[in-house]
Amino acid sequence: MKFDDVQPGVWPELIHPAYKSTVKRGPLQPALRIDAPVATSRNIDPAPRILLPHDTDLTRRGQGAPLGEKIVVTGRVVDEDGKPVRNSLIEVWQANSAGRYWHQRDNHDAPLDPNFFGFGKMMTDDDGRYRFVSIKPGPYPWKNHDKAWRPAHIHFSLFGNVYAQRLVTQMYFPNDPLFPYDPIFNSIPDEAARQRLVSRFSLDHTVGDEMLGYEFDIVLRGRGATPFGL
Repeated sequence: MKFDDVQPGVWPELIHPAYKSTVKRGPLQPALRIDAPVATSRNIDPAPRILLPHDTDLTRRGQGAPLGEKIVVTGRVVDEDGKPVRNSLIEVWQANSAGRYWHQRDNHDAPLDPNFFGFGKMMTDDDGRYRFVSIKPGPYPWKNHDKAWRPAHIHFSLFGNVYAQRLVTQMYFPNDPLFPYDPIFNSIPDEAARQRLVSRFSLDHTVGDEMLGYEFDIVLRGRGATPFGL
């Protein structure tokens, strides 16, 4: 990842006062540039220990069907010139349809779904494309300020050609009314960059009467880079 290739306003500020926890944990000293050798040019192998049954279908990890709106998410991972990032590992995690994570630190007063654990992983194909099935997550309160609710979102962790190349970002859903009030979303200064975090509804990828389709393309660097570090 070459940070110098990214247009101004794409990366969120390390300290964004409206996002209160960054004031406590954000670095106060300027970053140091370290010249390091390239880790390797060899792709991550999709070994059996990486990909498990149902990793690409988050709705099939319990004993029955989870509650909520079933969706399919697909897209491409590319570089700034639109070239596919092939054979690359993607991990996703999210809240359930009630807006609660399957995590011991989430004590939000919303029900856990015994059939939805909210995590999965997949590899990009030769065209850089990925696809997974899930449940549309619900918004949830996060106590940053009065009436603080996060817009519905899915977390993405992407690895490039090697594990040392990693991007973490969030995918949002179109027309969420919470966008104007969310300091995490608005920590990205550039409006066009913020909109690159919003998925597109896709009738083409919608599966009959089973699930709605969404597209979310990810650009790893340079022109049109997807914001990350959120």
